Amino acid sequence: MKRFLRPIVLMLSLAAVPASQAADEIAKVPRFSVGNMDRSVDPTVDFYRYATGTWLKQNPVPADKSRWSGFEELQERNWQLIHALLDDAARHTGNRERREVRQVGAFYKSSMDTNRLEALGFHPLDGDLRRIARIRTTDQLFRLLGDLHERGVGGMFGGSVVPDAKNSSVYQLKLGQGGLGLPDRDYYLSDGFAKQREAYRAHVAKMLSLLGDPAAEAVAAAATVLDLETELARACKSRVEMRDPDANYNKLPLAEIERRMPAIHWRAYLDASHVARPADVNLGQTNFFAALDRMVATRPLADWKTYLRWHLVLSSAPFLHAVAERESFAFYGTVLRGQPQQEPRWQRAAKTIDGSIGEALGALYVEKHFPPAARARMAAMVDNLKAVFRDRLGRLEWMSPDTRRKALAKFDRFTQKIGHPEKFREYRFRIAPDDLLGNVQRASVFESRREAARVGKPVDRSEWHMTPQTVNAYFNPLQNEIVFPAGILQPPFFDLDLDDAVNYGAIGVVIGHEITHGYDDQGRKYDADGNLNDWWTEADAREFQSRAQKLVEQYGTYEALPGKHVNGLLTLGENIADLGGTSIAYEALQRALAKDPSGRRTIDGFTPEQRFFLSLSQLWRTNWREAELQRRLTVDPHSPGQYRAVGPHVNLDEFHAAFGIRAGTPMFRKESDRARIW
Repeated sequence: MKRFLRPIVLMLSLAAVPASQAADEIAKVPRFSVGNMDRSVDPTVDFYRYATGTWLKQNPVPADKSRWSGFEELQERNWQLIHALLDDAARHTGNRERREVRQVGAFYKSSMDTNRLEALGFHPLDGDLRRIARIRTTDQLFRLLGDLHERGVGGMFGGSVVPDAKNSSVYQLKLGQGGLGLPDRDYYLSDGFAKQREAYRAHVAKMLSLLGDPAAEAVAAAATVLDLETELARACKSRVEMRDPDANYNKLPLAEIERRMPAIHWRAYLDASHVARPADVNLGQTNFFAALDRMVATRPLADWKTYLRWHLVLSSAPFLHAVAERESFAFYGTVLRGQPQQEPRWQRAAKTIDGSIGEALGALYVEKHFPPAARARMAAMVDNLKAVFRDRLGRLEWMSPDTRRKALAKFDRFTQKIGHPEKFREYRFRIAPDDLLGNVQRASVFESRREAARVGKPVDRSEWHMTPQTVNAYFNPLQNEIVFPAGILQPPFFDLDLDDAVNYGAIGVVIGHEITHGYDDQGRKYDADGNLNDWWTEADAREFQSRAQKLVEQYGTYEALPGKHVNGLLTLGENIADLGGTSIAYEALQRALAKDPSGRRTIDGFTPEQRFFLSLSQLWRTNWREAELQRRLTVDPHSPGQYRAVGPHVNLDEFHAAFGIRAGTPMFRKESDRARIW
């Protein structure tokens, strides 16, 4: 079963950059620096500009990016490291080479062989287009949908195999709302996205014309697609509603689902998806599926065939010839994200490989770029942050003894993963150096069938949900674990050449952030075993909600674009984690300084306390393209970087003290308004 629903975890002839250029770019390590600051700005007036202003002026968004930040700087450097691995693998694809090298090299060759892609054109889609044309019954429609889902083509709804949220030791099949070609239901329903809707209609028509449809038929098909997807969008829950794990858990017997929604041919779909018919299914959003059932019963079969044709093209275009790829980017890259140029082909190839055989690439990355000593140093820092958080739980005044006891029990069951899996996944399918789309689809089939075979079986707790080279981290509530891939354990997050204050303000906050996710508005609903289980007293739950409401209101005042504010409810979990992570990391720094007073020295004129907050603000420095910022405000549960850079600070007494921020200055926040949760 292809993962169209993300598991609950709290985000391409061989042409290469000349070696000298690649080496220069790889050498650029994005570090904390007082040179990034703008000291002409008063920190009590605009701390973000004070901490990052010079960097913001000197680092406009590159033409091939939709935003530019500390994250992107590190990601860009990481892609350059990966680029070198790909070039090397492509030169060593013989049978005597190790499996990972052969697979990565062959996949990369298929991505970079533009002559082959141009010769093929749209022909890789011919077989599926004929199959869609031959559909005569609803049963055939859902049988083909299951096959397409397995091969990575979206449509109608999403699905994944994940731990059962109320019995997290066993895998279950989860199906949920989906089937949209635009980023979110609001793009269909809000007047603020009218231009994007019209651009989408034009894009669908143009792409189908390129496929060979007569112009009038392509225009009519685009209207059908937009009308059908708009009806699906009306049935979808909002992003905020999707954040409620209780409301989105609806495990039902398969027989009851078939009885309640008979127009959807469930068994045909499951059989084609190679999912053994389960006794029950978690139907995340039952109202959506009820609406879909009505649509299937009333919409002409021809409409669904048109819709499937479009989603086949949409999903495949990035892996076809230049005409298809450019038109796809013109809409999804430029219109929706404001990005003028595509990333270089090698980088697009790297991202495809990362998404398809990521742990094979990860094995090569770790071997070259993640020394064992880095894991040990990170483990020690994680232990420091965990000790602080546990102590805080023990002395939390607003929580009753009964809830505190259970909170501590959950904490004591926390596990952590650092760097990379102990055993890398093996990809047992054919990877051809001349078949890019086939490689992508076979990778999807391999993963889908691997997942489908696990329904009803014990959960593999050793599995990772990010590749080692990923610049990110996550908390998994279903396994009560925090995970830090090797990719994030580099400057500016983790810099062994800099002082403790800078590191605690960077990777320390990231660690604290992931720990706090276990107790944010979603994570707090899961118990020590990772089960969705209310372990709070009613009074404590009300107190938590009251304290969290201060963050909802605070972030809701931030106007990121004219008339467009941060959604304090959508971003609540991440804002709680940012606040908790900052506060925990600050206390951990103070403990480290108490053990080693020599760390209290002033550097570049700043105390350790000041460098801590400056480091954190520089971590979130971001320049945006307007379309991308608008998209993120709609779909992203994280606040934009400029608010993550100051939003937690203003709730901390220690920040006010470090920079002399007093009543009457813009950065001052009244003590009664300061959010204090963890």
